[in-house]
Amino acid sequence: MNNNTQDTAVLQHIEREVRMREGTCKLLAACSQREQALEASKSLLTCNARILALLSQLQRMRKVQILQSVGCRPSDDLVPCTGKVALSDLRIPLMWKDSEYFKNKGELHRCAVFCLIQCGTEIHDTDLVMVDRTLTDICFEDTIIFNEVSPGFQLRVELYSSCVVDEFSPGAIGSWRVSRLGGSLGCSSGKKIRAAFESAAVCGSISSGGDVRSGSVPPALSPDLLTLGPKYNLLAHTTLRIEHVREGFKTHDLSLSATEDNPFWLPLYGSMCCCLVAQPLCMIQPVISGQIKIKDCNYPETVYGVLKRQALLCYQSQEDLESQDNPLLEIPIRKDTVVCMSDRDPANCQNIYINTQRQGEDITYMLTTYMLEDTQRWRKALCQHIYSMSHWKQCCDNLMKIQMPSSRKSVTMKQGSLYHEIATPSSPRRQTEVPDLNTDMRSLLSTYYKESY
Repeated sequence: MNNNTQDTAVLQHIEREVRMREGTCKLLAACSQREQALEASKSLLTCNARILALLSQLQRMRKVQILQSVGCRPSDDLVPCTGKVALSDLRIPLMWKDSEYFKNKGELHRCAVFCLIQCGTEIHDTDLVMVDRTLTDICFEDTIIFNEVSPGFQLRVELYSSCVVDEFSPGAIGSWRVSRLGGSLGCSSGKKIRAAFESAAVCGSISSGGDVRSGSVPPALSPDLLTLGPKYNLLAHTTLRIEHVREGFKTHDLSLSATEDNPFWLPLYGSMCCCLVAQPLCMIQPVISGQIKIKDCNYPETVYGVLKRQALLCYQSQEDLESQDNPLLEIPIRKDTVVCMSDRDPANCQNIYINTQRQGEDITYMLTTYMLEDTQRWRKALCQHIYSMSHWKQCCDNLMKIQMPSSRKSVTMKQGSLYHEIATPSSPRRQTEVPDLNTDMRSLLSTYYKESY
């Protein structure tokens, strides 16, 4: 993909998010119910975050283009493969006072919370959860999958909270001047993107508790954005990296961003639990395959080789591979495997030597092909595969299983711990739910987006 194509793709993505943001603002202004307004505000915050991330990516791309124009070319060194990273079963424990949780005393404090999860320019939000003192944990059932992630990824998890008031009236949203924002539909993409960037930066700064520099916001947008709908504030955050990837349920520290004085505050324990797994591309699909020769008297001279996961699998023929027969030979390929070519004897320059360990003993295999070009291709693929495994570290020890995300469920207004889910004769289980607002909102936004063109 050339530079112009990349720029166009990013700009189209930005404009799509700007249109989604405009639709969300209109929907937020029309909300008559508290739950709808909370969902719309969440969508607005997510759109702002995506716009800022895409603009940052565009800036990095332009910087690379400038460096290339003055003669600085990208390195031809090996680059590790990308992969999938999945976060699921997110749990954040709460630490209520005894008088609040066990004795049910004091003022009932309720907040609407959700998580914003970002990896590079890809940003996802979780379902909205209503939290009060009947909960011992904040539970997010979402499975978030990020594609084309490098092993140096930084996955940021941000927990946002908004204080929920019992009395809600549409007038509390504030009057929204539709003419000001609606007029931008006729403007050029550049003006809309610039306005979206400035307003998104303000919303991001407010949500994170930062300061806003004077003069950075157009007067026509700033008053509406500051008064439009419920406001979410950053409650806690953490950043997960490749060293945090493990099979199973693990605990990670949270950095708290709010105090008890804030109305959106919740008594967080200071940690979160989740499942974070990764699937490097070299572990889920074959790297290279084709006819190769093995210089070993115990095996046929020509075999069909497939480099996949932690082994070079050698079959009698391609038909044996397709029929899922057991391979004739399995050559271990690990992070410490050494691959080289003979440069001493020109007659053997097509030989590839693989030094690895098998059953605890060092062993060297000699491979070759019928053509020098194929030998070079196999050598490069083997080196690339080992390089990728060394950077993905423990993610290449075994193929981790990713649980595919299910369709989003309805927002549950009351979610308790396992204790509250047990129905007894004296305390029957109560299940109070509201309609699936996510589905309705996405349908409305989709309709608006189609009508905008």
